[in-house]
Amino acid sequence: MRSAGILLSVSSLPSPYGIGSFSNSARRFVDLLAQAGQSFWQILPLGPTGYGDSPYQAFSAFAGNPYFIDLDTLVKEGLLEKSEIDAADFGQDNPKKVDYEKLYIGRYPLLRKACERSDFEQEEAYRAFEKENAAWLEDYALFMGIKNLLGGRSWMEWPDEIRMRDPRALEEMREKTAQEVRLFKFLQYKFMQQWMALKEYAHTKGVKIVGDIPIYVSADSSDAWADFELFQFDEAHRPSSVAGCPPDAFSADGQMWGNPLYDWDYHEETGYAWWKRRIAHCLKLYDVVRVDHFRGFDEYYAIPAGDKTAARGHWEKGPGMKLFHALSDVPGMRSDAIIAEDLGFLTDSVIQLVKDSGFPGMKVLEFAFDSRDTGSGYMPHLYTPNCVVYTGTHDNQTLRAWYGELLPGDRARADVYMGFTEETTPEERNWTMIRTAFQSVADKCIIPMQDYLCLGEEARMNQPSTLGANWTWRMTEEQLDEALLSKIRALTEITDRLA
Repeated sequence: MRSAGILLSVSSLPSPYGIGSFSNSARRFVDLLAQAGQSFWQILPLGPTGYGDSPYQAFSAFAGNPYFIDLDTLVKEGLLEKSEIDAADFGQDNPKKVDYEKLYIGRYPLLRKACERSDFEQEEAYRAFEKENAAWLEDYALFMGIKNLLGGRSWMEWPDEIRMRDPRALEEMREKTAQEVRLFKFLQYKFMQQWMALKEYAHTKGVKIVGDIPIYVSADSSDAWADFELFQFDEAHRPSSVAGCPPDAFSADGQMWGNPLYDWDYHEETGYAWWKRRIAHCLKLYDVVRVDHFRGFDEYYAIPAGDKTAARGHWEKGPGMKLFHALSDVPGMRSDAIIAEDLGFLTDSVIQLVKDSGFPGMKVLEFAFDSRDTGSGYMPHLYTPNCVVYTGTHDNQTLRAWYGELLPGDRARADVYMGFTEETTPEERNWTMIRTAFQSVADKCIIPMQDYLCLGEEARMNQPSTLGANWTWRMTEEQLDEALLSKIRALTEITDRLA
């Protein structure tokens, strides 16, 4: 069935409190999606972010980001005063950017106050939440409590007895961090309450949620600390190899991600129990899950721990279809419940894995005209129905910025394909490319909000392998007006993608 959606991070929603959240603004965005005939709202990962603020490097594969908790809802629940919120500095002076430093300093004291005023442990709903999430909640809360006690240091720099999870040391830490553990349990409870309410609201409007998860967990995560046996760690609980990408036309040294690699033999021995828990959790949070770096299930690039670049890495075999056969009995699992992020250079075996899984892959229109990425099937006339087409992703430039930096030969190719002339305006170019995506045979068409708004480089969400200016773009209330909604709906209707 043909459908369409919009890609917008929760963090990018309009908000008077420095970052988008599960607020009335989120519900208004859902209303606008429905008004524009959209079936899907695709978001970025919802995990708690750390150094670098990347949602793809979260402190937990299961926990949610406390920044997304709506403060006004806490006021309604009697846990905060509006005056307390108004007195805080979240970086509100710039409504188009997230200031993560001010957010951290300004928001956590309020969340602590809300926790101190709450008797949430007495609530039946909390006890059910705690029981349902027992496999990760206690370890995560303790991990964050210890991290705060030790000045935010990575767990790999903790004293050995804590890092290696000596039972006596952990019991001592539980006593020392009891209030912090309580705080982080409270935050996860509120996160889940508010997110599930927002998701249910979206469903009443006919809008489904496309979530996003990285294939790997962060090196500095409760998963790596508490479930070390899942990863390629040595006896000292340190990585023997880490994840990344080999050198290519885009990066001479390759990419050093630094994530711990999975011990796939162990996962197979356990019947992929951890992955079953993870996917089941995701399918509760979202209707569809985009899995980042799907190629890693076929082959993964292993870089010796301690190397400065990815140059000495090598490819190892992943679990392949054995994993997906094991996941087939997870509640809610079906062929259209997963989107396989299969971008970049693909081997025959990766292509076959995507085909065998039945999951739709991804097509990115910007890649169709990049001379460094030829023969990859991104030209719209080569698509097959079982795929999801994007103009770009969170890692790409916006359409407007991308076109402005195309190599002359690539630009000429795009001009011929799209029918651009010297008189074509940036807005017309954007809409022509968006229309091309909509007119393709791809079952789903998802467009980043920045491309509908025809924004430039200032609205780019992420530039891979860089730190400092990523994940900050925000939309303002006035940017999504009635004229734009009508235009989106008309295009959605004429291409048979109307919800």
